[in-house]
Amino acid sequence: MPHRILFATQRYQYLKNRLLALAPDWEEGVLDIRDFPDGEHYHRIKSSVTNKDVILLGGTIDDKETLELFDIAHGCIQEGACAVNIVIPFFGYSTMERAVKSGEIVKAKTRAILFSTLPPTTAGNKILMVDLHVDGITYYFENSIRPVHIYGKDLVKEAALEIAGNREFVLASTDAGRAKWVESLANDLHVSAAFVFKKRLSGEETHITAISADVQDKLVIIYDDMIRTGGSLINAAAAYLQAGASEIAVITTHGIFAGNGFHKIKESGIISRVVCTDTHPNALTINDEMLTIKSVDKIIADYFN
Repeated sequence: MPHRILFATQRYQYLKNRLLALAPDWEEGVLDIRDFPDGEHYHRIKSSVTNKDVILLGGTIDDKETLELFDIAHGCIQEGACAVNIVIPFFGYSTMERAVKSGEIVKAKTRAILFSTLPPTTAGNKILMVDLHVDGITYYFENSIRPVHIYGKDLVKEAALEIAGNREFVLASTDAGRAKWVESLANDLHVSAAFVFKKRLSGEETHITAISADVQDKLVIIYDDMIRTGGSLINAAAAYLQAGASEIAVITTHGIFAGNGFHKIKESGIISRVVCTDTHPNALTINDEMLTIKSVDKIIADYFN
């Protein structure tokens, strides 16, 4: 087994610490990171990475984080790493995976192309991403870098069973776009699947026209790969309640909760519980009994073992 050393960007130190607890044989990588008053950033790799298998944690959650991740990866290669494995728990711009209007920039692709420019290493470079919004994003990576899509399916199933206890439930999605993924999860759990049909009225407004399954007097657990502002989720939850559901709970992989999104979900009064993972640091800033956070540390560690 190669000697593994683990680094993380500033905002993903929490996940680095969890992984080191699970994999005590991994070396902790040490970085010197400083921010200058003019907005520039200083990085220095203080640990030796020569002939080591580098694992680097960081999300493309904003432009600063993305460039920090790229800079550290490039620095490790320059310093002689035999392999670089970039673990991106949340791949930002994943909803910008195709152009709809003329002139739109497909940022999921430009980010993939950026990481594809990393120089090759002797044992190869990988990009590991968790529960991508669109699986096809993996095809945007070029050259010698190998994309790997890690699925958090077991975490979602575990969370659903914990929420339900001994109660019968329906696993649901916010729209037909996630129906196949939710149907696959529902089949594994031996429960019914449901999704809503939506008609888009404008760029900001949608109207729900139908629901695909009977939810009368049942617990409905909605799964969505990401929650951003929570608007679509609240609309879908309201539709399931109007169709007769007795309770609505929610599971998401990526709890982004932008624009005070979690507060909006709680204030809606129609969702009893939210479970998300720690792929995005925003979720960790919320301290509320309504929110349960599960870590993706084990599924990442299991990939390397």
